[in-house]
Amino acid sequence: MDLTSVFNKDLFKDKVVFITGGGSGINLGIAKNFAQLGANIGICGRTQEKLDNAAKELEALGAKVVAKSADVRDADALSASMEATKAALGPIDVLVCGAAGNFPCPAEALSPNGFKSVIDIDLLGSFNSCRMAVEQLKETRGSILFISAGQAFIPYAMQAHVGAAKAGIDNMMQNLALEWGKYGIRCNSIAPGPIEGTEGAARLEPANVAKQMDKLIPLQRHGTVDDIGQIAVFLASPLASYITGTVLVADGGQNLLGSAIYTELVLKEMAGGGD
Repeated sequence: MDLTSVFNKDLFKDKVVFITGGGSGINLGIAKNFAQLGANIGICGRTQEKLDNAAKELEALGAKVVAKSADVRDADALSASMEATKAALGPIDVLVCGAAGNFPCPAEALSPNGFKSVIDIDLLGSFNSCRMAVEQLKETRGSILFISAGQAFIPYAMQAHVGAAKAGIDNMMQNLALEWGKYGIRCNSIAPGPIEGTEGAARLEPANVAKQMDKLIPLQRHGTVDDIGQIAVFLASPLASYITGTVLVADGGQNLLGSAIYTELVLKEMAGGGD
């Protein structure tokens, strides 16, 4: 979709959007949607080369970009990336907490370190991002978007670590919406379903499962990174100026089915019984 057919092409002109994990996947897709509408972009992640490649794509859309590596588990490094963005582009108007980790693993085989790693990247990383950005967001009366998931509210096999992290994110989002509303800061979560072409989908859906899932999702398809990017643009726009503390689910209706069919498909595929 050409976003400028729906939104004014200058909707985010001179606004600054900072995105963690912004070098690829859903988060880069979100960055591109903001860039199409005039935003300048700060991105961080653990791999500078990936960030540099992403920056070229965003610059081709007309955005000014600051791409400075930072692990969201390291609050000081994260703060330095945000300060570099402010120095070059101005204070942050929109913060997208997108950095995440995931891998399928049965709970009885999940190591304490594996569990902690996902909690640290997703939940602690989101807190660090908000805490390091809050003074800039106060200045701009800005908006925070968290990338959640269906695992936050529906149990999925082999996803105990992710469910705990994402549920924590959504609860924290609501607490921050409650506390920071007085600063004009809005906080909302987006919970995507399966998004084609992303590392997350590749990890969670063995090759044969994705094709079968399309038949089961009520809208009969996987989502795209632009589906999520367009929602992010809406939630950060003046059209959503009275929306805060909300989880917006964008999954094509997948979670209306629960997780049993998905679990059955994945376990069958892992056992070598796929079609």
